[in-house]
Amino acid sequence: MSFVARRSAAFSAALVLLAASGSGALSQKKYDIGATDTEIKIGNIMPYSGPASAYGVIGRTEAAYFRKINAEGGVHGRKINFISYDDAYSPPKTVEQARKLVEGDEVLLIFGPLGTPSNTAIQKYMNTKKVPQLFVQTGATKWNDPQSYPWTMGWQPNYQNEARIYAKYILKEKPNARIAVLYQNDDYGKDYLRGLKDGLGDKAASMIIAEDAYEVAEPTIDTHVVKMKSMNADVFVDITTPKFAAQAIKKTAEIGWKPLHFLNSVAGSIGAVIRPAGFENAQDIISVAYLMDPLDPQWKDDPGMKAFDDFLAKYFPEGNRSDSFVVAGYNVAQTMVQVLKQCGDNLTRENVMGQAANLKGFRSSNLLPGITINTSSTDFAPIKQVQFRRFKGERWELFGPMLSGEIGG
Repeated sequence: MSFVARRSAAFSAALVLLAASGSGALSQKKYDIGATDTEIKIGNIMPYSGPASAYGVIGRTEAAYFRKINAEGGVHGRKINFISYDDAYSPPKTVEQARKLVEGDEVLLIFGPLGTPSNTAIQKYMNTKKVPQLFVQTGATKWNDPQSYPWTMGWQPNYQNEARIYAKYILKEKPNARIAVLYQNDDYGKDYLRGLKDGLGDKAASMIIAEDAYEVAEPTIDTHVVKMKSMNADVFVDITTPKFAAQAIKKTAEIGWKPLHFLNSVAGSIGAVIRPAGFENAQDIISVAYLMDPLDPQWKDDPGMKAFDDFLAKYFPEGNRSDSFVVAGYNVAQTMVQVLKQCGDNLTRENVMGQAANLKGFRSSNLLPGITINTSSTDFAPIKQVQFRRFKGERWELFGPMLSGEIGG
C-alpha cells in the first residue's frame, strides 16, 4: 500500500473513531419527561393566597433567581422553565396542583413546595409516581426518611430539633418555668410540640401547663393568648405561621403579658412578622437562624450578601430586603441549581434524586458561617445546624455557639 493510500486509510479510520466517540457522547445524554437539550421544566406549589400567603414571596424569589440563571445561559445551556401554582395552603388544592404539574405540565420534578400539611398530602403520590419532591419548604422531621420515601427531601433544619434546642435553653435558664405552648393544629405544629416534650423529658408534664391548638381557618388567635396569660405562664413557646405570629406578638403586648417568648424560626421574618407586629412589642423574643439576616450590619461586606443585594437590584427589585423569606427563596433556589449542575447531561428523575443525595460541603450564598449542606443516600436532611438569636431594637442579634443534633426520620 502506498504512503498516500495508507494515510487515506488512517484518516478514514480516524473519522470512524470520531463518529463513534461522537455518537457515544450523544448517547450519554439521558432525559426523563420535563428535560431536553434546551429546557428543564420544574414545578412548584406555593400559598400565594390564604392564611399562609406571607410565604408566597419565596416562590416569587425562586422565579426571579431562575430568571437570573437563564439570563446567564442556563444550566449547561438549558433554560429553566419554572411553573408555580397557588394552593392557598389547602392540602386538597395541593393534591390538585401536584397532579396538574406531573400529569399535565409533565415537569421533571416538583421543587420547594411549601407547607407540612400540604406536602404530607402529596408525599405518597410523588413517591408512587417516582417524581422528585425536592427541597420541601417545611422542617417536618418526616422529610428525612429515605427508606420509606426515597423521592422526598427537605432542606431546612427540622422542627423537632429546633424545639429540643428551646427545651434545653429553658431547662438551663428557667428550670422552674411554667410553659404555655400555642401551636397550629396540624403535622407542623405537632412536630414542634413533640420536639419540645422530648427535650424537656420527664419534666415536660409538670412544666407545660397549657397546650393550646389553633386552626388555620381561625381569623385571630387573640383568645388563645389571653387564656395563656390567665394561667400565669412565664414562658411562651409560639409555634405559629407568620399571620398568627404577628397577632401573638401584638396581643401579648396589649394585655401586658411579658413571658420569655420563643418564636419558631418559620415566623422570624422582620418584614413579614416583626414589623407588622411592632418592633417595640417584639423585644427580647428568642428564636434560631441558619441564614444571614440582611439587616445585620456584620454581613454588610460579606461577598454572599453583596451577591444577594446585586440579585435584588437586577432581578427582583420589588423584593423586601428585610423579609427573611426572600433570603430563604434565594438560597434554596441556589441549592436546586447546584443539583442540576451535578446532573450534567443525565437529567433523569433518578439522577436528580441521586445528586440531591450527594451534596458535600455545599454553601449557598447566605448560610451562617460554619454551616454547609450535606446529604447522602441515608441522610435527606441538608441543613442541620442553627444559632440562637434574640430580637433587639429593630433586628435580630445572634448569640451563643452553633447548635446541631439532627433527628433521623
